[in-house]
Amino acid sequence: MAKPKLRTIVYIDGFNFYYGQLKDSRHKWLNLTKLFKMILGEQNELVKIKYFTARVQPTDRDPQVNIRQDTYFRALEAHCPEVEVHLGHFLRHRVFAKNANPPPNTVSIFKTEEKGSNVNLALHVLNDAWANIYDCAVIVSNDSDLATALRMVKE
Repeated sequence: MAKPKLRTIVYIDGFNFYYGQLKDSRHKWLNLTKLFKMILGEQNELVKIKYFTARVQPTDRDPQVNIRQDTYFRALEAHCPEVEVHLGHFLRHRVFAKNANPPPNTVSIFKTEEKGSNVNLALHVLNDAWANIYDCAVIVSNDSDLATALRMVKE
């Protein structure tokens, strides 16, 4: 008798994944469904891929960044029906930072922060565990902020 497949959900920290692995590579248009089906193998049934990120904001340096991101979202929707995109948001504000090469001792910079994506990812992993909708959860992130949530899922 064949062993039943593991219901598997992949949770991706999209900002971390893109800037850590894809941005300067030739794999920007990576098909997430094909990738994870290949990695997970036959013993897993890929139920869903949950992709957590925030809408990027155009800047003077890159006024088209949001258009490229929207194009990527449309490509995921068209070619990877297992993918659900969950959006947090970005905050951009002016702060003062120490100058590495003074003078002046401080410089004014714009600080951009992604908000909500990691919390959303952690809550989805926990909620999906409680709802018993997966047997196997795959987390794609390099963010240690998720450690407590994952420890709770394991327990």
